[in-house]
Amino acid sequence: MGQWRGPGGILVEAIILDDRPLLRVSHQVNGRTYLRGYCAMVADLGRHGVDLAELVEDRPLDHL
Repeated sequence: MGQWRGPGGILVEAIILDDRPLLRVSHQVNGRTYLRGYCAMVADLGRHGVDLAELVEDRPLDHL
């Protein structure tokens, strides 16, 4: 699944929860991760303080 990072420790992950595709929004502060919420649509990310223009996609790790 995809993963994007934003400024200030914002993390957006594409996940499957209860057989539904969702975006999980979390916030990393001082080594701890706090859940901000879930979104069914990209357009809903703004409700959780996410600016799409500031997100950067994480590259998947290459498997050896």
